[in-house]
Amino acid sequence: MKIEAEWMRGGTSKCWVFEGEHLDETHKDLDSLLPRLFGSPDHRQIDGVGGSTSTTSKAMILRRPADQDVDVEFTFAQVGIEEAAVDWGSNCGNCSAVVGLYAIEKGWVTPSGDNTRIVTRNTNTGQIIIQRVATPAGALPIVPNAEMPGVVFPGYRVGLGFKDPAGKTTGKLLPTGEPTDTISAGGTRWTVSMVDAGAPVVIVKAEELGLDTARFESWQAGVMLQLDTLDQIRRQAAVRMGLAPTVKDAARAIPKLAIVGAPGAGDTGDVNVMMLSMGKPHPALAITGSIALTLAASTPGTVLNSITGSEPRSILRLRTPAGVIETWSEERDGSLLVGVDRTARTIATTTLHLPELLGSAVEPSFASAAQ
Repeated sequence: MKIEAEWMRGGTSKCWVFEGEHLDETHKDLDSLLPRLFGSPDHRQIDGVGGSTSTTSKAMILRRPADQDVDVEFTFAQVGIEEAAVDWGSNCGNCSAVVGLYAIEKGWVTPSGDNTRIVTRNTNTGQIIIQRVATPAGALPIVPNAEMPGVVFPGYRVGLGFKDPAGKTTGKLLPTGEPTDTISAGGTRWTVSMVDAGAPVVIVKAEELGLDTARFESWQAGVMLQLDTLDQIRRQAAVRMGLAPTVKDAARAIPKLAIVGAPGAGDTGDVNVMMLSMGKPHPALAITGSIALTLAASTPGTVLNSITGSEPRSILRLRTPAGVIETWSEERDGSLLVGVDRTARTIATTTLHLPELLGSAVEPSFASAAQ
């Protein structure tokens, strides 16, 4: 059996993009199908299309909904690498940037004006994301020319505006009701903030990890030595946030964990950030996580607010290992939009051959995974 797919870059991630109808036709369980397609479990993913890293082992499943107020619905799948498993618990902001571009390239949405507006809904979280794809003179540029930190080559510019993002997973911006909490892990008590906006995130102080806030470039070595402790913090936060009944049951992908510190003299940015993705330092920044950080910065009493201060700001500059990423906030039509600009590009259009070793056909799990 064969299936059509697109290989696309969204922001600083790469993902395989499928149309939901095509996956339905396989009559395969997605929790079994996707790991096998990606070549998991295998840290090299040598017999599949996965890229062997958390930022390149991702899938997006797109549908055209009956809802006239939404142009495209999409479900994000974080495909395990060393585990034959799929995490459906959150969204990927970087990969979200491919949705509007795909809709235009496939003719689902007709370009209009210099910026085409595409209303998308992420089914993992129920989040509405207003996408604006640059279409000067009513068309995609012949050659993509927009650049962004963390990507060597240009792509098509895509603005992502998360509509009223607070509490989409847990029901509250501050799932525990407090701006800071204390978690014990690795024999130490840690002051953290747990925030749900875009994605659930637990925020840790760089100073408590012994990291030199004046030397951001030195953080990775120190973080790598404390991955076990950081995972303990993250798993306990999952329980505190109501995302898992026990630390053992905590998913790999959520909550995300962000380490934050005040910028050093001469640093360009309002705060230094290193985020973990699937247990390892992210090369740039999870965009859903950046939405949580943006609201955390404006919430009095949080770990991040103690760094950025309470003065209102429309732009937040997050310094990441790949460079400075700017997020923005604005009120529009009675709703709060929190967003960031990304770039996206289609790398390949291809036919994937489905392995025959998946066992008997079952009903696809897309519907249950999307809820």
